[in-house]
Amino acid sequence: MSIMCSFALRYNSSAAAGVIRASTSMVVLRIRNVLKRKCALICLSVAVVITYRYLGIPRGGQRITRKFGLSANSSQFSLEGEPFRILGGSIHYFRVPRAYWRDRLMKMKACGINTLSTCVPWSLHQPQRGVFNFHTQLDLDWLLQNDDMRVRTTYPGFTEAVNIFFDKLIPKVVPLQFKKGGPIIAVQVENEYGSFAKDDAYMPFIKAALQSRGICELLLTSDNHNTLKSGGVEGAMRSLKLQKLNQRDVQDLTIIRPNTPTMVMDYWTGWYDVWGDLHHVLPPEDMVSSVREILRHGMSVNLYMFHGGSSFGFMSGGQAEPSYKALIPSYDYDAPLSEAGEYTQKYHLLRDLFSQFNRGEKFPDMPVVQHKEAYEPAILYQHLSLWDALRFTEGPYESDMPVNMEKLPMNNRNGQSHGYTLYETTISSGGLLTSGDNVKDRALVFVNKSYIGLFKRQNLELAVPDGKGQRTLSLLVENCGRVHRGRDLDKQRKGLVGDILLNNIPLRKFTIYSLEMEPSFIYSLYQAPWKTLPESPSFPCFFMGQLFVYGYPSDTFVKLPGWDKGVVFINGINLGRYWSIGPQQTLYLPGPFLNRGINQIIVFEEQEGDYKVNFEDTADLGMAADIQ
Repeated sequence: MSIMCSFALRYNSSAAAGVIRASTSMVVLRIRNVLKRKCALICLSVAVVITYRYLGIPRGGQRITRKFGLSANSSQFSLEGEPFRILGGSIHYFRVPRAYWRDRLMKMKACGINTLSTCVPWSLHQPQRGVFNFHTQLDLDWLLQNDDMRVRTTYPGFTEAVNIFFDKLIPKVVPLQFKKGGPIIAVQVENEYGSFAKDDAYMPFIKAALQSRGICELLLTSDNHNTLKSGGVEGAMRSLKLQKLNQRDVQDLTIIRPNTPTMVMDYWTGWYDVWGDLHHVLPPEDMVSSVREILRHGMSVNLYMFHGGSSFGFMSGGQAEPSYKALIPSYDYDAPLSEAGEYTQKYHLLRDLFSQFNRGEKFPDMPVVQHKEAYEPAILYQHLSLWDALRFTEGPYESDMPVNMEKLPMNNRNGQSHGYTLYETTISSGGLLTSGDNVKDRALVFVNKSYIGLFKRQNLELAVPDGKGQRTLSLLVENCGRVHRGRDLDKQRKGLVGDILLNNIPLRKFTIYSLEMEPSFIYSLYQAPWKTLPESPSFPCFFMGQLFVYGYPSDTFVKLPGWDKGVVFINGINLGRYWSIGPQQTLYLPGPFLNRGINQIIVFEEQEGDYKVNFEDTADLGMAADIQ
């Protein structure tokens, strides 16, 4: 298999609380063992282990020397001098439990995929300045501490950050390149830069930054048909993103880059979903018809996504156009492999189609699908008010004026990346409270811990009831996810980003609590003074209970009927948000996240809880609608 690595800087949509990320998005891995070609994934966080264990590279330090690599010097690709058509698929390793990486790769191989594309999210691998993590399952929000920051440009503060990250990342990639005996056959320079395109010097800078550190494989860019020119760079092959093949688009690409292979880098097998909308699906017949047409024209293709997985934690981002909406945690994407790694009709149709282009080579048998279990419901018999949990947070921080979360003096002064931030101040009267669109993205408002209303992007005013004496005004602000594409990437600061006015007078003297809800915070809550039912809870509230698993843990799906909006934690792991407005109705809980025996469940609920958590054996992503 091949892996294509694309080094693109963008906000995470598909990844961590919608944070900025540089993605090594297309890694084309090509693998050869003693008998025949194989395909597999390379995850740069554990590259050596996966390369040696799965990709057939000789043990004992021996390296294979190759001369040519992937070439695009004619109308068709060649690999080491032999014709090569890319039949690719995308998987994001950070959206798949590590225990399931091999399973997903083997399912790709059994479908006839010979090339895998993946992203290396900058935001997860460098969460703080000078802090690098290449060892775990896996934000760059510290970049937003600089008010003058201009991401995806040659602004000095940004290029310095890129160089520091590349100095750590690229040495891990270089020895895994095809010409050095590894599986990486191409590197994508950027992703959809044509949709941003604010700096003509930026793409040449990224290209030079890669090549000067030893990247020697084929370079690529990927854009929509209407931004092909502005998204490319000299010396890198351009490729298309699309869902319906339009011959005019192919002709435009051919005019820009004659006598080179034509490739659809991202054929969208579905689409992502946002809260408050429907679950988007692309009919299987439409998908396979488009892929068949692409192959009939002699083109190469990469399926985005082949397996979408889940945006665990606060990884899900947001979309800006036509208006801001937050993405759901599921990244199922209506892909050929479901969020939980199950075969779909799309998978079977693709397998039949690819068998016609495999030159007679028999595909491996399809791996067995993991068992799904409908566990007994868990009763969350203990509850803890948010106000009683504040003592376990980092801080608090005092500030005369509101401070956006990225500028909070926490995490070694790298700021807060995701989650909630609580702002409290004192008021002496009621009246009209106005946000001026300075709440990013959503805020529950309280007076003396009693809920009075909600601020969101469409609701900028709120009446504060009159009262006697000094009272505490609290705003619990949620970062619902940062936008990952378009021209507003520099406008993704979260929390309170400006003044809140009471009767046209700016509020001052804030006490600020950070609620990133990292595992250390969740674990610390076990020592908190929990109250027990039937005593009534005070919202917002944490609820705690247990799930008992007999035998080997299986995958399951968490369902919360009767709850409104919040976050679910299993054994300290953040599964993601739930919200009664849908479309997503279940959260995927992989078996590797569970223990034999007792499993601790904590649910943070904003306004309304049912005390019971259900576990289903099938996913429910909501009412579906065909993509138009």
